[in-house]
Amino acid sequence: MRRLMMPLATLLSGVGLLVLGVGLLFSVLGLRAGLAEFSTVTTGIVMSAYFVGFVVGTLYCPVLIRRVGHIRSFAAMASVASTMPILHALWVEPWYWAALRLVTGTCLVGLYIVVESWLNVLAPREQRGKVFALYLTVSCVAMALGQWLLLVGDRLGFVPFVIVSVLLSFALLPLTLTPVAEPEPVEAPHLGLAQLYRTSPLGVSGAFTAGLLSGALLGLGAVFVQRLGLSDAAVAAFMAATILGGALFQWPIGHLSDRHDRRRVLFAVCAGTAVVAAGTFAALRMAPAALIPAGIVLGGLLFAIYGLSVAHVNDLIDPSRVLEVTGGLLLVHGIGASIGPTLAGIVMNLLGPGSLLVYFAVATALQALYTLHRMRYAAPVPAEAKAGYVVMGGSSQATLQLDPRATRPPEP
Repeated sequence: MRRLMMPLATLLSGVGLLVLGVGLLFSVLGLRAGLAEFSTVTTGIVMSAYFVGFVVGTLYCPVLIRRVGHIRSFAAMASVASTMPILHALWVEPWYWAALRLVTGTCLVGLYIVVESWLNVLAPREQRGKVFALYLTVSCVAMALGQWLLLVGDRLGFVPFVIVSVLLSFALLPLTLTPVAEPEPVEAPHLGLAQLYRTSPLGVSGAFTAGLLSGALLGLGAVFVQRLGLSDAAVAAFMAATILGGALFQWPIGHLSDRHDRRRVLFAVCAGTAVVAAGTFAALRMAPAALIPAGIVLGGLLFAIYGLSVAHVNDLIDPSRVLEVTGGLLLVHGIGASIGPTLAGIVMNLLGPGSLLVYFAVATALQALYTLHRMRYAAPVPAEAKAGYVVMGGSSQATLQLDPRATRPPEP
């Protein structure tokens, strides 16, 4: 493992720069859309286009990689992705931006697939769980730090887009210079959604709800804070707080779900998210400063829903199906994220910018009720039969091979 530390550190530094730029671009576009007086519905559609591209890339980038190879695919998608931020700055037009976001999402999921495939090559079988956790930690920290780059330069001009383009370009240096063998081609998810739903209705609904929430938060979180009349520093602080909260809370919530009925923990997390979101919405006018600490709790609970849903499904299936089923859940999560910003934008347009919290409260309350409904149909999974909780993020299907549950030998 020691001899792999240098190439692994180099690869992760490139991942950090890549995610740093992605995180900044989300918030920059939200703020610029507000300054251009896009409606929240229009902004939501623009942000949804990124996640649509992500789903498209999940299905078709593996085909491209298999046809021309990892290196050529990576070079092509990296070249296109690094130009997209500059093109956003040239013309502020919503439908043009939506097209660029679609292309960006498609290219970035392709880059993630290649990078995560390289991580799979580097990580010894017995160390994959640690590499998986390290990769997700680097991604979360970089995404949070990217929010603070909003305060660098003139957010009204060209500078933020140039910074994103530079970050994406610099990210390619460590990624392309790391000596890694050519990975095996990655398969696109091919489990039918109807079959996946029959395997676990609760897991599918939880993954979809998690996508609705995370897509809306990443796509419209900056717009939400901006239209409350708060500063750019408040935008950066809120977005960073929710992302870091999501990283910190998953560990204790996951360990709790390993010891108790995972469905009860999922219900508690969804109900807790609804209460926090509704309470924060009610307190906004009297105590706007409470938004940041509330963001930590909100993000911590909200981002745990996907990991709990995946873990619940993995409790029910044979270990040999982990990659197949988790890849399908990732696709469901992406579909939810594609819908989330547009749906949240409609709610914000009807009820005001603060109603993003109402959207979170209603979505999680419905998921909590559905969780209670599903608990009536089956007994809890015994603790000894559980697959174990693993922190999850909405990345690509290539990183799923680092999931330690996928490398566990089948039960005798």
